[in-house]
Amino acid sequence: MISLFAQLVKTIGNLTRTNEKVAALSRYFSEAPEADKLWVIALFTGRRPKRTVSSTQLAEWCREQSGWPAWLFEECYHTVGDLAETIALLLSPPTEAAQDLPLHYYIEKLRVLSAATPEEKKSFILDCWQRLRSDERLVFNKLITGGFRIGVSQQLLVQALSKLLPLETSQIAHQISGQWDPSAISFSTLFDPSHLATDVSKPYPFFLAYAVEDDPTGLGDPALWQAEWKWDGIRGQLVKRQEQGFVWSRGEELMTDKFPEYTSLLEQLPDGTVIDGEIMPSIDGKPLPFSLLQTRIGRKNPGKKQLESAPVAFFAYDLLEWQGNDLREEILSTRRALLEELVLGQAHPRLSLSPVVPFADWNDLRRQREAARDIGAEGFMLKRKDSAYQAGRRRGDWWKWKIDPLTIDAVMIYAQKGHGRRSNLYTDYTFAVRDGDKLVSFAKAYSGLTDKEIAQVDTFVKRHSIEKFGPVRTVEPLLVFEIAFEGIAASNRHKSGVALRFPRINRWRHDKKPEDINTLADLQQMLALYGK
Repeated sequence: MISLFAQLVKTIGNLTRTNEKVAALSRYFSEAPEADKLWVIALFTGRRPKRTVSSTQLAEWCREQSGWPAWLFEECYHTVGDLAETIALLLSPPTEAAQDLPLHYYIEKLRVLSAATPEEKKSFILDCWQRLRSDERLVFNKLITGGFRIGVSQQLLVQALSKLLPLETSQIAHQISGQWDPSAISFSTLFDPSHLATDVSKPYPFFLAYAVEDDPTGLGDPALWQAEWKWDGIRGQLVKRQEQGFVWSRGEELMTDKFPEYTSLLEQLPDGTVIDGEIMPSIDGKPLPFSLLQTRIGRKNPGKKQLESAPVAFFAYDLLEWQGNDLREEILSTRRALLEELVLGQAHPRLSLSPVVPFADWNDLRRQREAARDIGAEGFMLKRKDSAYQAGRRRGDWWKWKIDPLTIDAVMIYAQKGHGRRSNLYTDYTFAVRDGDKLVSFAKAYSGLTDKEIAQVDTFVKRHSIEKFGPVRTVEPLLVFEIAFEGIAASNRHKSGVALRFPRINRWRHDKKPEDINTLADLQQMLALYGK
């Protein structure tokens, strides 16, 4: 029922502990109709329905229904930061009694509306708004806008489902991966192990690593570990079954059409093969900057120009399936030997073997790590040689040991309110460096501060705003922060001429004044040293 789902969303949104979230999800799965369970799994794993109503239409219909003027609606929207929530809050209480219909009823109705006229869409939306309570309207609106960012990961779903299903967590994770349509499959069929055999495209759940906190000496005997470069690309799997080839991203996006360079490789791979690795911009086996790959990510069918300017290869580092057999329970050294045999035997220009880096001890590896940025890597992956290939993020067997980020001191010049629980706080910031007597913006960041620091910055923004542009506030350039980032590249789209990779706030520099910040020349020097 939609009321049951609304209660789940409200409950999860107010929880912070993993065990409590798992318990709430488990209760929902034990009570909800089967079709609703399927759609909840789909929604929380990114398989949301195609959008059928635009944000402009929703805002217009809400203003008509509520009588709020456009300017006041916009003010509310900027304050709340989420359209679905804004509409749910502004509409009057329901005028008609509502039957508690299941979640899948509303989703299927919205899917049918894709072929409806604007008048038919409006009639259905308004009727639902008039019948649903505020919390139910919120989830109904989010079904339309597609934003369920409430802290539910796939791993949480798997843990909750494992309390109800007689399956191992790794098998549950595998069952909910790949291509499946919640409207065309039953809950019991989805979790029937025989269903795996009918979906030849299905990838395996990715094994993810935790970061090494300080240095790897605490991992023990270095002879037990295998070191590989950590590449800066898109984690992916190449799948070949029944003469069909597929390319999957870690986010379980089917990307076969986006990378036509892999077509001949997939044709050449033997049936019953699944390779884990990195989709990388590369020429002659040499990695290129991730910024080149970004020019292709949003294109389903890249043109000749994109293919020539950003060629890709697949850097393989694990073999998950071979001759139709699941190898994940085999130890890493066994899988690696088979992988090397496969890659060297294929001799395909788009398939490279990610090298194992030999090292004598942890100090030796630390010295080699300093050269990571020079070869286009982010550091090292450390994997126990006797480890199985697990599902999701696990502590113990796989670790990532990244190089220290690049940093630069900058001043905050713009601020904007966040989303969800932070929609009433200024948490999204724009930073600038000096260029003579001017300030030039170069990066946005919204992570890295503690809750206490966020509250302090929020107070500062409210007291030191200069101008207002919609939801954005220009603030006096007085607060200095150290910005950390993984890489830098030239960019014609940014006023500064550079684009940063994963910028975030490293620390608040209370010890520095605005005149002490770095300059545009400093950024350009970093570009010359570390850009490609």
